[in-house]
Amino acid sequence: MLEVHLDPIGGIAGDMFVAALLDVRPDLEAGLMEALSLCPLLDKVVFELLDHNDGILTGRRFVVRRNGRRAEVHEDHAGHHHHADWHLIREALLTSKLDRESVKHTVGIFSHLAEAEAQVHGVTPEQVRFHEVGAWDSIADIVAAGWLIARVGAVKWTVGALSLGSGRVQSAHGLLPVPAPATALLMKGFVTIDDGVVGERVTPTGAAILRYLCNRADTTRRPRRLTASGHGFGTKRLPDVSNCLRVLTFETLETSIVQDQVAVLECEIDDQTGEDLAQAIDNLRARDGVLDVVQMPVFGKKGRMMTHLRILADPAARDDIVTAIFDETTTIGVRHSLADRSVLPRETRHTELDGRSLRLKLVDRPAGRTAKLEADDLTDIAGSAARTRLRRRAEASVTEDEQ
Repeated sequence: MLEVHLDPIGGIAGDMFVAALLDVRPDLEAGLMEALSLCPLLDKVVFELLDHNDGILTGRRFVVRRNGRRAEVHEDHAGHHHHADWHLIREALLTSKLDRESVKHTVGIFSHLAEAEAQVHGVTPEQVRFHEVGAWDSIADIVAAGWLIARVGAVKWTVGALSLGSGRVQSAHGLLPVPAPATALLMKGFVTIDDGVVGERVTPTGAAILRYLCNRADTTRRPRRLTASGHGFGTKRLPDVSNCLRVLTFETLETSIVQDQVAVLECEIDDQTGEDLAQAIDNLRARDGVLDVVQMPVFGKKGRMMTHLRILADPAARDDIVTAIFDETTTIGVRHSLADRSVLPRETRHTELDGRSLRLKLVDRPAGRTAKLEADDLTDIAGSAARTRLRRRAEASVTEDEQ
């Protein structure tokens, strides 16, 4: 399975995304040019893929022209800004001769742009009129991106920290702060950095592509093999950094062991009664996002006996659980960190034995499947020997079925 990571060294824009993917997959160039000719929104528009060397890195540039000129500034010769209604763009795409998978991705990217613009201007998406994004070069970038996404066929897309940028950018609405309002909405939830380089670093088109492709909260980690890299350059030159988007492609290694992260929260408590602490731990264990709670006796300052509390939790629920720890216990400080973990696939299966409904936890280990009977299902059986016999019979019955 293929995974793609986007590394926004200089930032990300639609043309940079297209150029970077074509740098990785030059075999797709001819097919892309043919597909773009099928889009009715791109009449009299020509496309070029150029080699580029900025003195630091090499890669490609995706250049779009109409009537022999590039749309560096989205104005016609009379000084009027181009605009296009979103519902008309969508209709043209849906009725075009482009393949349905490419249309799905293209409309998906445009839809995120329309929703952001609608929120900025206080209208519905159906009322949105694109200005810069409605220009023919931006449409070409988004259609090309949609076609390439369909052909690359990645099962997962991730992105590194986005450069926030600063200053002002010229638009059909006059000067806007960087990132522009719609871009800022599309970037919400993504990790950002301020590298001190002035200018627009993430365009609305680039932000919409990221919003469409990438899960902002994805913390999954798994073994994978780096297979290729490429660079897509933008039109601007930035001081001290290449204005490019790097694409890294990975082959996922087949394994049944899932790699992810878990939040670890720890504290010590020495001034809460055992009775009340037991209730607090029960309350914490029952909270959404808590995976496990462990308590253990430890010695603190002045030789005092204390309880060490360790909670494993879903990273997304960390802050809520920290608040709950402060409410439920007398601690005044909680340490927390993210830890990598490896998790085996497991499932719970019900089986009938001696008229009892029993639950067994099945785990797929590298050496084979194992079964473990839930201890709570044996609480009403008297005698250790009787419980042991039933446990062994239940576990053996399941493992035999698996063979």
